[in-house]
Amino acid sequence: MIMNTPAIRIQNLTKDFSVGMRGVKLRAVDDLCLEVGDNEIFGLLGPNGSGKSTTIKIILGLLEASTGTCEIYGKPSKQVDARRSVGFLPEAPYFYRYLTGRELVRYYARMCMVPRAKIDEAVESVVELVGMSEAADRRVGTYSKGMLQRIGLAQSLVHDPQLVMLDEPTAGVDPLGSAAIADIVRELKRRGKTVLLSSHLLAQIEGLCDRVAILHRGKLVREGRVDDLVEEKNAESLVVEGLSPEGRAAVEATILAQGGTLARIEKPRLSLDAYFLKEVHQRESEHSAQQVKTGSQKS
Repeated sequence: MIMNTPAIRIQNLTKDFSVGMRGVKLRAVDDLCLEVGDNEIFGLLGPNGSGKSTTIKIILGLLEASTGTCEIYGKPSKQVDARRSVGFLPEAPYFYRYLTGRELVRYYARMCMVPRAKIDEAVESVVELVGMSEAADRRVGTYSKGMLQRIGLAQSLVHDPQLVMLDEPTAGVDPLGSAAIADIVRELKRRGKTVLLSSHLLAQIEGLCDRVAILHRGKLVREGRVDDLVEEKNAESLVVEGLSPEGRAAVEATILAQGGTLARIEKPRLSLDAYFLKEVHQRESEHSAQQVKTGSQKS
C-alpha cells in the first residue's frame, strides 16, 4: 500500500440497468467522481434510489460499472487482491441462527483465509472490540438487533481489513446500541482504519464522519467536511455571556454598553438533516423543471 494513496478513488463511474422487456435504460449512477482518504470516516448519504447501494456494490466487485473506474488503495476494485483489504457489513445481514457468535466469527475468519494459527487470537480480539465477549457463546438466534449488528461488525473485522464498509450499521438499533456502534467506528479510526458508511440517520453521521457525500439520482450533489457543509456562509451569530435579558436584542455596541461579554463570533449551523433536505428538495425542483421543459420542447 502506497502512503497517501486514497482508500477509494472513483472516477467517472456510471452504471446503467436494463429494465423491462424492452430493455429501457435506467441510470443508477451517473458520472460519479469521489475519493475517500486513508484513515477517515466517510459518510455516503442519499434518499432511496440515489445510487448509494449500487456504488457500494461496484466498490465490492459485486456489480460491474458500465463506464468509469473504481480503485481500492490504487488497485482496480474488480481484482480479488484489492478486496482482501476490505471488510463489509451489509444492511440487515442474515446469519445462521444456530451458530454461536464466536462460531460465526470463526467461520468468517476461515472464509477470509486468516492463518489457522492466528484464528483464535483474531476472533477473540474482534469479539472483545465490539463488546460481545460475554454473549459470544450464545446462539445468534437469541441476539437482539444491536447484538446482531455488533457480531456482524466482528465478522467484518476478523481478517484485519484496512477499509471497512458499513451499510446502515445502526438501522433498527436502539440509542444505546447506536452509541456503542459509533464508539466502535471511532476506535477503528484511532487504529488507523478507513470507514465508509452509508446511513439515513443523519444526526449520527453528523457527529461521526470527517467528510460526507450526498448523492441524488445517481449524481454527486455535494461533498466535503461536515462543518463546512452545514455552516451558513452569509450569516453570523453572537454568543454573549453576562448580558441582561433586555440587552439580548441589541447590536454589538449595545452589548458592550450593557456590560456584557462578547464571547465569540461564529457561523450559525444548520443541522445535517436540514442541509440534506434542502439539497434534495432543490435537486427535485430542478429535475421537475427540466422534465417540464423537455415535455414542452417535445410538444
